[in-house]
Amino acid sequence: MVIDDPATLAEVEAAFATYEVALVNNDVAALDALFWCDERAIRYGGAENLYGHAAIAAFRAARPAAGLARALERTVVTTFGTDFATASTLFTRAGSPGTVGRQMQSWARLPEGWRIVAAHVSLISTVGLA
Repeated sequence: MVIDDPATLAEVEAAFATYEVALVNNDVAALDALFWCDERAIRYGGAENLYGHAAIAAFRAARPAAGLARALERTVVTTFGTDFATASTLFTRAGSPGTVGRQMQSWARLPEGWRIVAAHVSLISTVGLA
């Protein structure tokens, strides 16, 4: 298995960047399209456990659109072969001092393109972090 094949890595990095733009601009249609449209898609968030594309889309549709801008740090994208990848990043928001967000995504190349098949987002206090 080839890890971080340059062409595959570039594709996933582009998909991740598309997701980030959609997220901070609250482009719900684009966010919905980037998640696997299947009941096996999963998104764990700070206060929700979402199973299936319909639940993820409903969450996105109901989420407030304000205060979504964020700064990313230590983003790591790793590809495994040509059809699977992980993307992990830390993020901070000006409106949430003293916290850092952690986001991890599993991406798979499906017939419709690269899609997030599982994601986890959480916030932790920066007090005492090394």
